[in-house]
Amino acid sequence: MIKLMNKVPGKMTEQVNEKTIQTTTLAGGCFWCIESAFNCVKGIISATSGYMGGESIDPTYKEICTGNSGHAEVVQLQFDSQIISYGEILEIFFSLHNPTQLNRQGNDIGSQYRSEIFTHDAQQEKVALAMLAQITAEQLFDDPIVTQVSPAVTFYCGEDYHQEYFKNNPENQYCQAVVSPKLAKFRKTFVAKLK
Repeated sequence: MIKLMNKVPGKMTEQVNEKTIQTTTLAGGCFWCIESAFNCVKGIISATSGYMGGESIDPTYKEICTGNSGHAEVVQLQFDSQIISYGEILEIFFSLHNPTQLNRQGNDIGSQYRSEIFTHDAQQEKVALAMLAQITAEQLFDDPIVTQVSPAVTFYCGEDYHQEYFKNNPENQYCQAVVSPKLAKFRKTFVAKLK
């Protein structure tokens, strides 16, 4: 079945085949960086910042920032697998963060910034584990990969102000110092995959 989806109010409606829509959830440090990059990628229908993997129910950003809730900052992607494969999404994911840093990304420190792939089915788990094995075998990073692969659990959508944060706050000091350079590098590397 094909349905029309309007991703953003006021933007052109696109045709999407519901049978090829998949979901994945990725944790790779601050969700502002991951979300801003994936929002530029062909085949990504939505990229939503939120939280996953912890004990508390309906956590807030303030709770997450303590590092005590057990949740990671994540981005949940809805994507059209006819346009972009799950493997391609993981390639982009590994280019956006350092998967060798345990419970941190740069100056962002705490378990909420861990590297983790939350899989939504057995096929995603298989692809994620195979990619980790390949990256390790090819020694693409100097240090051991610490990325975890876990079954997806409840996703909690982040507060409204976290959604499309970089787009809405480009002058923010963190965005200027961290997000903007990552996004510029990403755009050069993946130019063929950009919307």
